[in-house]
Amino acid sequence: MRHIIGILLQNESGALIRVAGLFSNRGYNIESLSVAPTPDPTVSRITLVTTGSDATVQQIVSQLNKLVDVVGVQYMTGGAHIERELVLVRLQPRDRDRVLAVVQAAGGRVLTSHGDTLSVEVTGIESSLDAVLQELREHAVLDAVVRSGTLGLPG
Repeated sequence: MRHIIGILLQNESGALIRVAGLFSNRGYNIESLSVAPTPDPTVSRITLVTTGSDATVQQIVSQLNKLVDVVGVQYMTGGAHIERELVLVRLQPRDRDRVLAVVQAAGGRVLTSHGDTLSVEVTGIESSLDAVLQELREHAVLDAVVRSGTLGLPG
């Protein structure tokens, strides 16, 4: 099962390495990791996505709470939360009108248009972005796809 964990971490050298080390030392996989500043310059927010059983994730959360640099941990999958991911795509449409319709229907937008190439952005949950990318592949050649990984906000 997929799990989203929010971590408030002291903004100090080596703090992120200690979090990542906790995962690697125990053989846990990190599917995505996003780190950003908070309004408090001494604290950063990590949104981390991992997979595993509920028991495994509870163990991870418990171990994260023991790290000195960790200010707080929120297990978001178990409660109300909002999650979004950003995907940037550079593509060459075979059917430009259909590509534009797919992007618009997904709430995305065209960022640049140079000759036969479009760059677009779309945000949403992972499964909806997977569906958008699949539909775009049917109507365009995708030159590059970059995904941000999941961001989560506790509800």
